[in-house]
Amino acid sequence: MNEIRIFSPATVANVSCGFDVLGFCLDTIGDQMVIRKTPIKGIKITKIVGADLPFEAEKNVASVSALALYNHANPDCGFEIEIYKNIKPGSGIGSSSASAAGSVFAINQLLGNPYSPTQLTGFAMKGEAVASGAEHADNIAPALFGGFTLVKSTAPLQVLQLPTPKELYATIIHPQIEVKTSEARAILPKNIPLQDAITQWSNVGSLVHALHTNDYKLLSQALIDVVVEPHRSQLIPYFNQVKTDAIKAGALGVGISGSGPSIFALSQSKKNAEAVAIAMHNTYSKTNISFNTYVSKINTQGMKILS
Repeated sequence: MNEIRIFSPATVANVSCGFDVLGFCLDTIGDQMVIRKTPIKGIKITKIVGADLPFEAEKNVASVSALALYNHANPDCGFEIEIYKNIKPGSGIGSSSASAAGSVFAINQLLGNPYSPTQLTGFAMKGEAVASGAEHADNIAPALFGGFTLVKSTAPLQVLQLPTPKELYATIIHPQIEVKTSEARAILPKNIPLQDAITQWSNVGSLVHALHTNDYKLLSQALIDVVVEPHRSQLIPYFNQVKTDAIKAGALGVGISGSGPSIFALSQSKKNAEAVAIAMHNTYSKTNISFNTYVSKINTQGMKILS
């Protein structure tokens, strides 16, 4: 195989209580990428559709992560990358990680799969650092592993794949505003009260247990963020109203997707998720802010080979 086309999925990071460690993979939102072998060594981006992104290999997250793998593998060929962006940069649903993870997944396929998903995550983190200023894997891991993931540690890198309850669906609303990751991080406190820390790690443990036991009631009780959301929600217009209306419509829980501005909700059943989407839509329809809404099952496969 000399060429491959893939679907590189959008992801939701943090999942309310799991700042920088938890994430899950979406199914209906994602980029497409085409990667092909070339006789000329090196990594080259030849086409970008859907976003104004750099073509320089050292500036684009897709090529930076690809170079990390390429320099480690040292193959007797090069690779060209085409990127078809459907995930808007700065949307909060893993646009940069889709590019970073997609390029290493595809090249690994073309090389005969010498690397594990954990190793690919490590390469992709190099690209993610270009976008966010730090190597983190909370979006990359679910894109490569599928489903829910927990980043146990980054040094050494250890990713835990968590089970996904079969009836769990996600609803996403993406307000068309920009929230820069750097600003969303800068607004966070350097120290937090001990009681908040206790509540937060209790929620993380409860969320993990709920996923293992298909306990939707416990899952709902665990989707609470007392550390990050109180600060970042100030950057997202009408966040509290959207959250209130979505829960009234049947959502198990609502939170900020990554650093925002997208807001996610988890629901038990597609029917409930669609009702939540209507509630979110109705809330933002009363504003002058453009937005998109999506309903997606949890994508337990992650990356998909299209051809």
